[in-house]
Amino acid sequence: MGRSFKPVAAALLLCLLLPLAFAAPNDGLVRVGIKKRKLDQNNRVAAQLGSKEGDLLSASVRKYRFRDNLGDSEDADIVILKNYMDAQYFGEIGIGTPAQTFTVIFDTGSSNLWVPSSKCYFSLACYLHPRYKSSKSSTYKENGKSAAIQYGTGAISGFFSEDNVKIGDIVVMDVQFIEASKEPGITFLVAKFDGILGLGFQEISVGNAVPVWYDMIEQGLINEPVFSFWLNRNAEEEQGGELVFGGVDPNHFVGEHTYVPVTEKGYWQFDMGDVLVGGKSTGFCSGGCAAIADSGTSLLAGPTAIITEVNHAIGATGVVSQECKLVVSEYGETIIRMLLARDEPLKICSQIGLCEFDGSRGVSMGIRSVVNENIEKAVHATSEAMCSACELAVVWMQNTLKQNETQEQILNYANDLCDRIPSPMGESVVECAGLSTMPNVSFTIGGKVFELTPEEYVLKVGEGPAAQCISGFTALDVPPPRGPLWILGDVFMGRYHTVFDYGNLRIGFAEAA
Repeated sequence: MGRSFKPVAAALLLCLLLPLAFAAPNDGLVRVGIKKRKLDQNNRVAAQLGSKEGDLLSASVRKYRFRDNLGDSEDADIVILKNYMDAQYFGEIGIGTPAQTFTVIFDTGSSNLWVPSSKCYFSLACYLHPRYKSSKSSTYKENGKSAAIQYGTGAISGFFSEDNVKIGDIVVMDVQFIEASKEPGITFLVAKFDGILGLGFQEISVGNAVPVWYDMIEQGLINEPVFSFWLNRNAEEEQGGELVFGGVDPNHFVGEHTYVPVTEKGYWQFDMGDVLVGGKSTGFCSGGCAAIADSGTSLLAGPTAIITEVNHAIGATGVVSQECKLVVSEYGETIIRMLLARDEPLKICSQIGLCEFDGSRGVSMGIRSVVNENIEKAVHATSEAMCSACELAVVWMQNTLKQNETQEQILNYANDLCDRIPSPMGESVVECAGLSTMPNVSFTIGGKVFELTPEEYVLKVGEGPAAQCISGFTALDVPPPRGPLWILGDVFMGRYHTVFDYGNLRIGFAEAA
């Protein structure tokens, strides 16, 4: 890598200072005020202590599980909960009569509402947060069905209950929610939120529970089956943003929204076009990629091949991949010749023996060893790494060939990119002083280009000489037919006001005011 740098913690904890819920009169909209707090180095270190070999941040973007076309009964009632240590926008709700107050993340990437339970006896985290007491609510209804939500290094478990939920100035009746009776690990110990309020579709709801925003629509509490996010990225202003149910606030955006249809109910998923770095195509999504608008994460997650190119362009430093360099050294010229001969790119790595071909993409050969289980695991891991490195090299070389570079230039570029592969923890570091020289990164949605500047996609931790700057891009590889996949989190939603239109099953983006 050429230089050393202070390791970045496994998670980014952004937390609320003072939540606020209110309603603006006479406009027919239900508003939930949101506040935020700057990235906190101490909380990020605490989060690192709670991770296992960096699993927390990787869990944040690898929570997404997709059933195949035939359905998967084992996955039907499970949604992997992301690492919310990097979520920065929170709001306040009330549960029960009289209302018991909780600070929650409003998350379009999940669909359940859960808060700590007074029956959580053996998890220290529960004692550091408000706990729902059913005995104190006159509108509580027992349900009792057990529930478990998988989490990066453990699971939140508990049981369903029903009660009224106050959001803004409205009260939603008989909402199904999870009382969390077990919150393992340090994750929730250091978290500044109490629970999660999911705004995804019922299709990914644990226990097939009806999402609270479905109940709002069914009970006629909002004007339109629409909600919208305005996330204030101005760190100097106290207000963090606003979540609006029932429509949009015209003061939150400028111009017109560009709408794209929801392609699959579950997450708020849509089709996205090419990704541009410095105005130049990366080529990887020119044929289309799936994308998810996710308010529960601050990051932008995408295919490793593109993330590596982005990190190269912005000077981000990841972890040196020896496997990647070995592939470029040993097979680089062969890959270039095969690309020039117009061999099918997806089959190249299998043709040179580093992957098997499953009909849509290369997969590790998973070489079996007859010596012992440990050697078998080591060989399998190496095989996986070589296969993945080969696939990345093919993408990079294919893109560079389009620019009429020489073979030497292509190999040097690919070798350099090996140094920019995101670390196993998912993050990469950039020089804070170099923001002015970094390129803009753009996403094509609905035929329109949505641009992000370095100031918008780089996350700054701390102040002064101790400040660290982290690339807002992290890697996520989902194979076809579900992928390639992008997750557009708060980094994107902060720049672009986002409308979630359930009535028309579409998502809209416009320049945030």
